[in-house]
Amino acid sequence: MAHSSRTWTGARTPQALKRVRQSTRRNDILQPRRSAAKTEVKDALLAAASGDAEATREAVAAAAAALDRAAKVGAIHPNNAARRKSRLMRRANAALGGESLVTTSKPQRQVGRTAAAKAAKARIAAGKATKAKGEQTAAGKARAALSKSSRASEEAKAAASRSGDAEASPARTTAKSPAKKTPSARTSKAKAPTKKTAPKE
Repeated sequence: MAHSSRTWTGARTPQALKRVRQSTRRNDILQPRRSAAKTEVKDALLAAASGDAEATREAVAAAAAALDRAAKVGAIHPNNAARRKSRLMRRANAALGGESLVTTSKPQRQVGRTAAAKAAKARIAAGKATKAKGEQTAAGKARAALSKSSRASEEAKAAASRSGDAEASPARTTAKSPAKKTPSARTSKAKAPTKKTAPKE
């Protein structure tokens, strides 16, 4: 059927046709991940119903990993993955009679506020130090050492010149006695008042 027909209710414009192509392509990529997550959850529930604790642990871990992968690539929402993992854990625990399962999340360390603040300050200081130093490669370290040594030599030269100036300055002051300035001949001669002559008629 031609898209220009009046009974056509699908996309007509180029933008809409492109969105249809994109959604089809994304669905082809993401749908297998959704299906894999559902299959893993179903297998975990069957393993829990069988009563085998070790098989149930492995199946639940595989199902949680599949749900996490699907959420990471955007096949399902992260909250959806979390909800389905929680339900799976509860049902597996109930099927095993309350026997504990291996959790998929990392154990969180219990750190006090002061220790956490101190660690954060240390991290910030370390980051600032590395930014100030720049690239810590062999060439960068060599440049830093060279500039440091050149700065030290320049400072030593400046200090030596300052000390030499300080030693020479008293001799200069003693050698040069402040002489009184005598008025020069030009300044001593007073300017004679000039008479204005009347304009010639």
